Amino acid sequence: MLDKLSASSKRVVGTRRLMKAIAAGQVQEAYLAMDADLFIFRQVNEACKNAGVPVNQVNTMKALGEACHVQVPTASAGILK
Repeated sequence: MLDKLSASSKRVVGTRRLMKAIAAGQVQEAYLAMDADLFIFRQVNEACKNAGVPVNQVNTMKALGEACHVQVPTASAGILK
């Protein structure tokens, strides 16, 4: 599942950037870490549901950050259209 995100050159990393991209209708698919803060988890999940964006759940923020090629744990990310 993370292979698609890792291989994509069109991705957005981080909750703020992801939320802006969802609001702009630019996200094809979202990824959300299961160990993310509950407020962030609910916020991203709700935004994706309202925008009709599929959400893939990832076990840890560390795994999501590694898949995005960043050095820090990441709560959410997405693939752009």
